[in-house]
Amino acid sequence: MDHYQFISLALILFPLGGALIAGLGGQRVSASTAHRVTIFAVALSFLLSLYFAYELFFLHGVIYDENLYLWDFTGKFRFNIGFLIDPLTVVMFLIVTFISFIVHIYSVTYMAGDPGYKRFFSYMSAFTFAMLMLVSANNFLQLFFGWEAVGLVSYLLIGFWFKREAANRGSFKAFLVNRIGDFGFFLGIALLFNYFGSLDYYHIFHTAAALKEAHLTLFPHTSYSVIAVICFLLFIGAMGKSAQIPLHVWLPESMEGPTPISALIHAATMVTAGVYLVARLSPLYEYAPGVLNLILILGGTTALSMGLVAIVQNDIKRIVAYSTLSQLGYMVVGLGASAYAASIFHLVTHAFFKALLFLAAGSVILTMHHEQDIRKMGGLAKIMPITMICFLIGALALAAIPPFSGFYSKDVIIDAVHESTLPAATYAYYCVLFGAFVTSFYIFRAFFLVFQGRARAPHPRYQQTTSIVRFSLIALAIPSTIAGFLFAPAFLNVPGLLTKSFTVLSLNNTMVNEKGLLINTATLFSILGIGLAWLCYRKFPTIPAWAKNHFTVLYRVLVNKYGFDSFNQLVFEKGGRRLAQLFFNVDMNVLDEKLIDGSGRRISWLSQLLRHLQSGYIYHYALMMVFGIIVFLLAYSL
Repeated sequence: MDHYQFISLALILFPLGGALIAGLGGQRVSASTAHRVTIFAVALSFLLSLYFAYELFFLHGVIYDENLYLWDFTGKFRFNIGFLIDPLTVVMFLIVTFISFIVHIYSVTYMAGDPGYKRFFSYMSAFTFAMLMLVSANNFLQLFFGWEAVGLVSYLLIGFWFKREAANRGSFKAFLVNRIGDFGFFLGIALLFNYFGSLDYYHIFHTAAALKEAHLTLFPHTSYSVIAVICFLLFIGAMGKSAQIPLHVWLPESMEGPTPISALIHAATMVTAGVYLVARLSPLYEYAPGVLNLILILGGTTALSMGLVAIVQNDIKRIVAYSTLSQLGYMVVGLGASAYAASIFHLVTHAFFKALLFLAAGSVILTMHHEQDIRKMGGLAKIMPITMICFLIGALALAAIPPFSGFYSKDVIIDAVHESTLPAATYAYYCVLFGAFVTSFYIFRAFFLVFQGRARAPHPRYQQTTSIVRFSLIALAIPSTIAGFLFAPAFLNVPGLLTKSFTVLSLNNTMVNEKGLLINTATLFSILGIGLAWLCYRKFPTIPAWAKNHFTVLYRVLVNKYGFDSFNQLVFEKGGRRLAQLFFNVDMNVLDEKLIDGSGRRISWLSQLLRHLQSGYIYHYALMMVFGIIVFLLAYSL
């Protein structure tokens, strides 16, 4: 085992070791030991990620793709287990471990006194391990393991407070919706293995061009591109993990878990898995323009529609959650426009400011004694100025206001989709352009209602935040401010930091070299959104009530989240129960009662009838013989 293999294993297994110690240590492991061990383990993984970054970006720049183990399944089927350490992997390592490290530290204060304290840190560390396994895989079998592990641990984390009915419903909903996506994902992997004969990235990516003309028949008299069908099925899996319409309904329910979990899920782990998957598989998606068009449509629709829903939310965590849905839509649009580097860059900047917004929201919730309704807040800028400044930085980055990080990553996606020649690009462009206005409006609506004005509900004693919380916020506020400016040239220039990780056909190339600070149409839309939020919630606070009364239909549509939950309840939940009841009735009344029990009763009746024929009297038998002879003669004569 060379040093790269050893470091790769150590980086991935450190969080798993921390999770096992914290979760299985029992009484021998105290609460303080649990958080120290898991924080130390994640910190070591972050340091090893920095080592890989130094090796890859500043020294030799050689991509590491080696197998650790060969699973000779039957002699015919052979699967490799190994690691791919390339620029994309290293970027994901850095983001996952850094955000996880900060969230672990923050959780020491946020989860203090919780009876499940050790279990919480065990789950978080296991979550980090699962995501690291996912992004480091060099084959689809290992990727699938990490993919499912992320889904399992997210179920445990969302339902962490399992004595709450809402938490149980939320975790179960997340698990079920992701099973739908994972079914498509599994079918896609099966097709890959069937047509490529391997699950290794290297083999698949280097033979994709040879299969670009291959077709298969799904229905009579139809023909579909093999690569297009595979990409479509794999994207269904990405839709589930990255919460794209219509598989988005689970993500708001993840708010039922503790706030640190919301930060970890939304910023660096589960929801980024789908975006990572499509970016990693760019050598396949480049040969599926129809699927890229679908990705543009779904991404643009998610970006705009979920931003509109955020406008009518009053729970501070759900506002930030719907902003995640919207921003994931931007990343997906970038993928559809073949701007893979721009999407990953937005994933990076989004991780910083989204974790910052969630942890700032958690700080507000702690101060307000776990009150989450922004209508009951106000005037908190004087009470918690550091939290206010950090939330403002996160809001400005989310709204893509220069020079904050979101400006550099979001605007290049908008520019890329504007340059795209795909038919769906025009629709996606106007969705993300208007989405910039909506984004700045809803996040500054929250900012003005929470931190500005007067307190709208009596709180006799505010709970002050601790130094650990303030440290976590500042640690995220710094990259939320400067990461865009620092890393834009490396990510966005062609060739750039991630060039070796992606394949882009010349006709799909929409990326242009980064040109520095440039105020464009999207930025103006963002500024207008902030201005409107200021008018509605600071200057003329009666406007929202007036708009609610005059646009009641639109308001109800947004409050009901376009009816997705109602539709799912009516069709899938109630419909599923009625179908199950139908099958139950058929089973009990037809199969059980009529077929099985009925057969027994008929046989019993027939046996009773035949028993009378065995009377024991000779004249009865003689009579039957005569009757038989008569029947035989009649039959013979005919």
